[in-house]
Amino acid sequence: MTINVDVLCVGHASYDLIFSVSRHPDADEKIVADSLLSCGGGPAANAAICIAKLGLNSAFAGYLGCDLYGDKHAQELNDYGINTQLIIRGDSPTPLSTILVKPDGKRCLINYKGETQALSADALNLTAVSAKVVLFDGHEPLISLPLAEKARQANIPTVLDAGSVHEGTLALMNCVDYLVCSEKFANQYDGNQHSALSRLAELAPVVVITLGERGLIWQRGTEQGSLSAYPITAIDTTGAGDAFHGAFCAALAAGMEWQTLLRYASAAGSLCCTKMGARLGLPSREDHAELFLKLQNQL
Repeated sequence: MTINVDVLCVGHASYDLIFSVSRHPDADEKIVADSLLSCGGGPAANAAICIAKLGLNSAFAGYLGCDLYGDKHAQELNDYGINTQLIIRGDSPTPLSTILVKPDGKRCLINYKGETQALSADALNLTAVSAKVVLFDGHEPLISLPLAEKARQANIPTVLDAGSVHEGTLALMNCVDYLVCSEKFANQYDGNQHSALSRLAELAPVVVITLGERGLIWQRGTEQGSLSAYPITAIDTTGAGDAFHGAFCAALAAGMEWQTLLRYASAAGSLCCTKMGARLGLPSREDHAELFLKLQNQL
């Protein structure tokens, strides 16, 4: 059976435990959390849900364990209408993230995946998948590399969510059409966002570096530009990048003009910061449309 979607999201799915704390604890210190939220997470999985909430259809390809957290996450994906036929379930644990969020929205994370390994290159048959855009987060490089080449041959736009420098993002960064990086990635790669932008533009046709509350910078060919962030009161920055990437791909699939696309993605990232939790912060179609219209009217 052919899977037809607007965006195929390939990569990481985890389960998140999000604690609200007054401050991040010091060494050997025990503190009490003010609240706890639990939900599915992971860059590619969150992006798939963001795309669905914005009114497009998406599929997620990746791994979930045959455990409690895997069951909960699979149910969430199904509840949002994500195509889950490309999820591999196995005996290795579902990756788990513990996130501590301060009142100013700053966070720290602890990730655990045990012996869970990246899927093998032949773990999924993707020949029957038809997508307008493919998003990679770098966490499943063995299935992502051949898929990126297949997409290139079919003239399907590809996007890399480069959150940090690791084996997967390094392998894919020169194989995609849109290299969308975090400030952390740029600093790890070069030490300076602006020189990183120029260096990365030698590898990918389009590069975007998101800078949090400072907005973003970008380069397409020899053309460069920037975009300011929409002013918001941040409650939790967890998932803002996932929301940005999901909306970025949704806008690509919808054929939006470049500057409109950037504002569309930025609105989603900003809105995600106004609620606790990455998954719970992904904007509804209505909330996003309202903020996006404000951004458009300010031009």
